[in-house]
Amino acid sequence: MQSKASDYDWAGGRGAQWRDQLDGMEAMLSPVDVPFIEALALDAPYRIAEIACGGGGTTRAIAAAAPAGSEVTGFDISPDLVAAATARAGDVARFVEADASTWRPERPFDRLASRFGVMFFDDPAAAFANLRHWLAPGGRLAFAVWGPPGEVGFMAQIRAALAAVMHLPPADPDAPGPCRYGDSARLVALLDAAGFHGAASRTWRGDLPVPGGSAQAAADFLLASSSSAAPLADASPALRDAARASLTASCASHIRDGQVWMPVRVEIVTATG
Repeated sequence: MQSKASDYDWAGGRGAQWRDQLDGMEAMLSPVDVPFIEALALDAPYRIAEIACGGGGTTRAIAAAAPAGSEVTGFDISPDLVAAATARAGDVARFVEADASTWRPERPFDRLASRFGVMFFDDPAAAFANLRHWLAPGGRLAFAVWGPPGEVGFMAQIRAALAAVMHLPPADPDAPGPCRYGDSARLVALLDAAGFHGAASRTWRGDLPVPGGSAQAAADFLLASSSSAAPLADASPALRDAARASLTASCASHIRDGQVWMPVRVEIVTATG
């Protein structure tokens, strides 16, 4: 499935779409926060930046885990998400609207974090070279990225549901998209080239809870929130209904204790400044 710029227009429509599903998205993705935050090694008060912070759920989790005296700032390109994050955060973190691929802080940070945000840069090499200036010498980064698309359950199920009713062109592995670094060696190589040190990746596998309770409600949530469902935007009502029915059946096969759970693979990539 080739990516269109509009599918990942985080400063515009895609950011607003994420904001409108914010409670559900943050609840579904929250299990990743534990291994992700552990990878940051928050063993002292630090200045911490989260790149592509979205609605700020992970930023708040980082602030809760950080030692007293830490300063936590979330950055996002979407004004809608920055506004939502600011409204939810109280005084535990601050949020800044900025394009992390070009913007530079006045002072470097001790920790640089991003959960599912670094896969969308138009020019990854330039973006990571810029982010090298964000991290203080000896500082640490942790980036969580999705694994291969076939091992990210909800994305694979959405694609299968769409493929059952319409033709989907093959994915472009070099284009911005959620599984761009499913082969995490590509991200490790980019970080090495940007001047980071000791870049390495480890795999985390777990199950994510899809909001909604019922299979149909879970399918509706995934179709409303995931960019993987973007090809349905121009489809006929009959095709949309057919895809929804197919995805509902898939969700029904993943119900456990009244909740739809989707298995995922996440790569957690770390490096130092």
